[in-house]
Amino acid sequence: MKHYEVEILDAKTKDKLCFLDKVEPNATIGEIKSMFHKSHPQWYPARQSIRLDPKGKSLKDEDVLQHLPVGTTATFYFRDLGAQISWVTVVFLTEYTGPLVLYLLFYFRVPFIYAPKYDFTASKHWVVHLACMCHSFHFVKRLLETLFVHRFSHGTMPLRNIFKNCSYYWGFAAWMAYYINHPLYTPPIYGEQQIRLGLIVFLFCQIGNFSIHVALRNLRPPGSKTRKIPYPTKNPFTWIFLLVSCPNYTYELGAWLGFTVMTQCVPVAFFTLVGFIQMTVWAKGKHRSYLKEFRDYPPLRSSILPFIL
Repeated sequence: MKHYEVEILDAKTKDKLCFLDKVEPNATIGEIKSMFHKSHPQWYPARQSIRLDPKGKSLKDEDVLQHLPVGTTATFYFRDLGAQISWVTVVFLTEYTGPLVLYLLFYFRVPFIYAPKYDFTASKHWVVHLACMCHSFHFVKRLLETLFVHRFSHGTMPLRNIFKNCSYYWGFAAWMAYYINHPLYTPPIYGEQQIRLGLIVFLFCQIGNFSIHVALRNLRPPGSKTRKIPYPTKNPFTWIFLLVSCPNYTYELGAWLGFTVMTQCVPVAFFTLVGFIQMTVWAKGKHRSYLKEFRDYPPLRSSILPFIL
């Protein structure tokens, strides 16, 4: 059996960082990362980006050495991804718990938020209490999905992202909560009909979003990074897969549109708009990946909005 010689160069300086001798041809990139880590303990595997070209895409951990376009002396390029943190730690303890707690602080009108005479008072408008239940339900759902439903393709994310993501979620939660729970808040102009309509849309899309997450989870066996084309299941909420590649984002958008209608609050509308822009970027990227990876990918699907976007 022939063995490979592997040299790893710095992607920026082209300096040689490591030379590995007698590497098995069936060794994976993940195993090569572990070998590299032994000689450079400061760069643990999750922090490493190994690529064939200094400016190319990172190779997947499951890529096998002998299946890559390299000779028996293989040259790879290394880039430091920075300090990494667990997805569960980030999402569970920071991104989603923060908005949940922050919103409740405004809802209970703890001191130093509004005028002292309003400390720990309750709103007289039932839509305020309904909005709190819906907001709390949304983020509790996200926390539970993170723990029991989602299967992340990457176990970690860059530590620097935690500050950006928390600023987004925490900032918008505080902004929305301040106005919705404000003592001078006024209910929607069309009253109960508008509130009920917004609530129905919100709940419908929350169920749809959860259904899509379960369907995507069932596509990937535990411990696997295999990608498959998602198709509708017997669950009617998944039938939207016939029209869009990322219906989880479609339902997420619908839920926040419903919340906007229900509360008639400008910060909520702005949060919905910003979220829609970001989800559109993610959806288009995932849609392009599907088209590139699967030749038989359904041609009629859009990224996030049927027949539009």
